[in-house]
Amino acid sequence: MNATNQHHDGLTKRHGRRVVVGAIVVVAAVAALTAWFMGRRQPAGKASATVPRSTAPAGGQSGGMSGMHMSSGGTVQLTTNQIRQFGVTFGTVDERMLDNTIRTVGTVAVDETTLSDVTPRFGGYVERLYVDATGQQVRKGQPLMDVYSPEMVAAEQELLVAAKLQASVGASSVPGVPPASTDLMTSAKRRFALWNVSDAQVDSVLETGQVRRTLTLYAPASGVVLEKNVVQGQAITAGAMLYRIANLRDVWIDVALREHDAGSVRPGSRAAIALGAAPGRTIGGRVAYVYPTVDSAARTVRARVEVPNPNGMLKPGMFATVTLATPTRRALTVPASAVLNTGDRTLVFMDMGSGRLMPMDVQTGRTAGGYTEVLSGLEAGQRVVTSAQYLLDSESNLAEVMKSMIGQMTTSDVNRAPPMDMKNTHHTSPDTLMKGMKIPPESTPRR
Repeated sequence: MNATNQHHDGLTKRHGRRVVVGAIVVVAAVAALTAWFMGRRQPAGKASATVPRSTAPAGGQSGGMSGMHMSSGGTVQLTTNQIRQFGVTFGTVDERMLDNTIRTVGTVAVDETTLSDVTPRFGGYVERLYVDATGQQVRKGQPLMDVYSPEMVAAEQELLVAAKLQASVGASSVPGVPPASTDLMTSAKRRFALWNVSDAQVDSVLETGQVRRTLTLYAPASGVVLEKNVVQGQAITAGAMLYRIANLRDVWIDVALREHDAGSVRPGSRAAIALGAAPGRTIGGRVAYVYPTVDSAARTVRARVEVPNPNGMLKPGMFATVTLATPTRRALTVPASAVLNTGDRTLVFMDMGSGRLMPMDVQTGRTAGGYTEVLSGLEAGQRVVTSAQYLLDSESNLAEVMKSMIGQMTTSDVNRAPPMDMKNTHHTSPDTLMKGMKIPPESTPRR
């Protein structure tokens, strides 16, 4: 029994030694790798890496970027060349009109005020079709089709009879009969006018004295044929819509507004329209009307933007991204890019003149139209930095850190610090690296 316990104690001691030796080897390897890495970072020709001693600059200034000076208050001093090199730009603090900006989507639609339908007021048959394709451009007065109408032929015959009767009555010398009665003639012409037949076609029948078999229908307006519901040889009836023509010189953009944004848009609001068909190009327009109803399914309100379309680039059905801007009120503002939010504070860098840039804590309000409202901290007319603020802020914070370190550690404290020599670290044995480390004595485990 005693031999068994002694054997078990021996195994436990050997296992403990192996663990300790393994830990020492790992630490030594880490130290060697560190020494090797530090040796690679040394300049060529130097055998040792010694931490240089530094002396704090006089006057409480510290150096960040090359040639940049920073005062203890965080003010950054730049030269003209540095301002140009770092891309520092400036803006002004001024009273501006704040715009309420909404970004939404829209669809190009036809200007409904330019729509025209070709609808005959009599029945008949299409003998010839001049405009036979949807999308065809037409001009006002252009022939669209020739129609044979038995009803129209009968009316023409009555017109010619009325014309002959008027001529015979005018030549009559019967007492008591008016020499120039035109009641029948006027009635016959009025019938053609009610059918929307032009005076030129009626006069052509009277001049020739012959009945025309077909009657020509003309385009009532210039534009594009959006719909065509007729083919050659088709029988048509009174009131049937044969063509729909729209003028696309001006178009509408139907904008969908979220319910809580509808109150911020009113007629006259500016609109900037971007299309996928014209990347990089913005088209301007104005809100002409805000519809008084809400789409119950999408919970949106429609607004109508009128846009000129002289070159036909805007085509009905296109999708568009619309930015609506509505003026609200005047306020003291800075360019939105001038405001730097660090999390703990909101600041801007103010131009103090002669290249001095001072961080100023500000209290901001709402941001709209690329400008941020300033509630306190700045005055109108001051110049502020609008770019490279994060670079300036990092240097300004560096100045504050260096000031704090200099206040806690004097130059003599730095000079008294011994240099760190890591020249022969990678040749040092683990026992030397671990010199001073005491390994606790092995203890006999309890039974």
